[in-house]
Parts: sequence; C-alpha cells; structure tokens
Amino acid sequence: MISGQTIYPADSLLADTDVSLFKKMAILPIAGWQRISYNTNFLNCQFYPSCSNYGVKAIHDHGSIQGSIMASDRIVRCNPAAYYYHLKANMDINSFGYLVDPVTPETTLESGKKKSPFIAAGLSTIVPGLGRAYCGRIYEGLLGGLMTFLVGQIAWEAHHEKRPIKAPIFSSLFAVYYGGEIYGAYRTAKYYNPIQIQKEKP
Repeated sequence: MISGQTIYPADSLLADTDVSLFKKMAILPIAGWQRISYNTNFLNCQFYPSCSNYGVKAIHDHGSIQGSIMASDRIVRCNPAAYYYHLKANMDINSFGYLVDPVTPETTLESGKKKSPFIAAGLSTIVPGLGRAYCGRIYEGLLGGLMTFLVGQIAWEAHHEKRPIKAPIFSSLFAVYYGGEIYGAYRTAKYYNPIQIQKEKP
C-alpha cells in the first residue's frame, strides 16, 4: 500500500504509473494542499467532491490544461454565496449537507434555460466575470473577475521586472484563471441557471 494514499486522495494518482508526467505535475500542488486542508477543520470544503478532489479528477479525466481550467472555475464557485446559488439552481445536496457538484454533470438542462451558454462565454471572454454576472451570479462574477485581474496584474509586473521564475508561473496562472472564467460562464449558463418552469394552463 502506498503511504498516505488513503488519507490524501491525490497521492494515488501521483503513484499511478499510467498517469502522465504532465498530469502529475499539475496534481502535485493539489496533493500538497490536501496535506494542509485535510489536517485542519478551518479549511473544510462545502462541495462534494471537495475542490481538491474535483481538481484532481478534472486533470485526470481531461488533461493538465483543461483540467486546471475546470479546477480554477470550481475555486471561484466555492465562495460564501455558493449555498444560495446551489439552491437557486435546484442542485443536489447530499445527506451530510455538502453541495453535490460532479466534474461532469449528469443532467443537461439546456431546454428551458434563461441564458445562452455561448453568450455567457463570450461576455467573459471580453470581461472576465461578466458571463457569470449575466447568468445572475453577481458575487461569483465579481470574485472571478477580481481574481483574474489580480493574477494578471502580478504576471504583468513580473514580466516588467524581468523575473525569470515568477513571470512564467503567474502568466500561466493568469491563462488558467482567464480560461476558467470563460469555461465557468459557459458551464453556469448550461447547467446551473434556474430552470423556467412552464405552468400548466387550467
């Protein structure tokens, strides 16, 4: 048995010989985070699966780049307003009170949606966070836009100061968060928008 495998789920993929080196490089920071979050009660995630396990599965199933973008979207969605948005979208809550949010939603509710996923994605392409706001998630949109802006600002300053390590790291993070805002806006409109319920005529 691999030491720590049952305690830190990300470790099982780090030890898996079938997982590529690029995926392991993307999973490694998450494995480090699990060693912190799993050992304190102050960092309990409100989602199931947790953000770290969601990120690990997304990277494993969709590759390092797309998986990292999907994970960044989840990080933005894990905010104080998540419970309210989850209930508003009629999403599941499990018996332990966690907000059920799989990497690949099991249901597609495109018919009856109020908002277009493509318009949402386009808006966040122009202004990160705007697509989420268009879908009614104002707080989430502000948070996502702010995080993207801050990471981008750090990346720009690092390039301006010619930092050989900091610049590429934060430029990569900016690309991930920017992609996460586009993906997150699309996903929000497609899966998490409140459903328009047609009332039957008497």
